[in-house]
Amino acid sequence: MGQKERGEREDKYACWLCNFPYIGNRQIQRLLQMCGSAEAVYRAGKEVWGEVLKPKRAELLCDYTGNWDVETKYREMLEEGIQLVTILDDNYPARLKNIPDAPFGLFVRGKLPGEDMPAIAVIGARECSEYGRYVAGELGRALGRLGAVVVSGMAKGIDGISQEAALEAGGISIGVLGSGVDICYPAQNKGLYGRLLKGGAVLSSYPNGTPARPQNFPPRNRIVSGLADAVVVIEARAKSGTLITVDMALEQGREVYVVPGRVTDRLSDGCNRLIKQGAGMVLNPESFWEEILQIRENKKEQKNKKIITKKHFSDKPGNSGTYGTTSSWDEGICGKQTDKLPGELGEVYDVLDFYPRTVEEIAMALPEERRNMQIVPYLMQLCMEEKAIQVSPGHFCRKGTDKFPFPC
Repeated sequence: MGQKERGEREDKYACWLCNFPYIGNRQIQRLLQMCGSAEAVYRAGKEVWGEVLKPKRAELLCDYTGNWDVETKYREMLEEGIQLVTILDDNYPARLKNIPDAPFGLFVRGKLPGEDMPAIAVIGARECSEYGRYVAGELGRALGRLGAVVVSGMAKGIDGISQEAALEAGGISIGVLGSGVDICYPAQNKGLYGRLLKGGAVLSSYPNGTPARPQNFPPRNRIVSGLADAVVVIEARAKSGTLITVDMALEQGREVYVVPGRVTDRLSDGCNRLIKQGAGMVLNPESFWEEILQIRENKKEQKNKKIITKKHFSDKPGNSGTYGTTSSWDEGICGKQTDKLPGELGEVYDVLDFYPRTVEEIAMALPEERRNMQIVPYLMQLCMEEKAIQVSPGHFCRKGTDKFPFPC
């Protein structure tokens, strides 16, 4: 039997082991150490399994094995365009392999990118603001153009917008799911799911058919951060689940950056607190990218350099790491979001903010000679052209993006 045949045979039994729902990564590793291979674990039987698993779990594994056709199940997985990559394989993501309790197996649809490409996890609020939409789109688009892999959870809001933008720019993105890779969750992101298969991959540690359950997402989130060189947070409330991912990233030695927001904006409470604790700030895509490249270069030169861990973050003021320059997002690598609009229409658009303003406030922000003109028709035109939105009667703001219509 050749090496290829041996590898495929072992994959069939690894598929059997990874589909059993009542076993953890450490238990799989112990069984493999005891038996030598996944096939040997399969043939070892309940007595050997009981040395690692509790009696009830060993009994469940016995019943499960009796109903599992190794050849048929493995062939069905391949026919769905899904491959199983285990931690023993050469193409298992190197960054992920080094995190605590790394997943033994990953079910992958699509193509995993090479390890030489920088990878950035972009995470944040599902119920994001227009400001968050804009920043996620601009950052994702810039990273896609620059050759970074954008990693996220394919959720609505910040996650999906950043991934869609990266793909739209010709980049690569990886979606990490809290369900089996044969299930698109959330269902509204079906279009993004399909584009990820063409411009990257979707992956999961959960076997096919696993529904998206709340308990699946914390393990999913540690894979998101584990696959990346750095994590960027765009909008997070003070008690956001996004901050749990940040804790995981720090424990894994990942760099953490945030996009700052207004101190009066509750969607920015979590981000601003992270800045106070020492997180880096992303002030424009270009300077952030330069920082990431420098960090990667430093790590290559100093492999034994002490990595940043959670203990470097404190609640004491004055520990803020500030990365980037003071130039605006529009002056970054991705350029203006829209072409310059003509005449008075352009002047009204230029003074719009991502935070709602009244008609009177918008008028007062115009040059003095324009303050007495009728601006409501221009605001209505901007709304019709999807450059602005009316958030409530008499209140308008700039639209975050007109390319990636994810509901926020």
